[in-house]
Amino acid sequence: MNTTASSTIPNITNPTSAVREVEPAAVADWLRRGECIVCDVREPDEHAAEHIDGTTLRPLSKLDFSGLKQVSPRVVFHCKGGKRSADAAARALAALPGVEVCTMVGGIEAWKRANLPTIRTTRAVGMTVLQQTQLAIGLMTLTGLGIGFFVHPAGYALSALMGAGLTFAGITGFCGLMNLLAIMPWNRVPTIAQAPSGTCQSSR
Repeated sequence: MNTTASSTIPNITNPTSAVREVEPAAVADWLRRGECIVCDVREPDEHAAEHIDGTTLRPLSKLDFSGLKQVSPRVVFHCKGGKRSADAAARALAALPGVEVCTMVGGIEAWKRANLPTIRTTRAVGMTVLQQTQLAIGLMTLTGLGIGFFVHPAGYALSALMGAGLTFAGITGFCGLMNLLAIMPWNRVPTIAQAPSGTCQSSR
């Protein structure tokens, strides 16, 4: 079976460009050959808990493409399940002209299902920053609804604010609440060394 088989998603803004969807086995092969750079777009706490050896951390919440074009003509984005990496790749098409932009199908969960190795820390990790953000927004939305129904209609404004914030985050990819939670003391994690000189390394 050809492990490098992939599909493409057309870029509506520029029909001549596309994002390649690549299976984990093909990404692992590229890593071994040093034929790409793989960017993990999850948050630092998720990366610290478990990550693929040789990846470089570029969180979607503050995505930065600097230096990627100079390191490799092929960039693969991955996250937990695929949604965040698709968002990152769509932005990369415009930011990295001349670079082959790819996403890893199914993210790190698919990588593990393919029995490919990851590096895990022994440090106990609670809820991820993403889960904390979702919980905070959910609680504030319910609180606003409760205040609005039982106390004063002005309480509905809090729920409306949460909805507006989610809409803004969905459109821009920027979530202020997530960034704020990420710098809280309980979410600070040690810096994990990236691949030397920004190149892909074997994940064995």
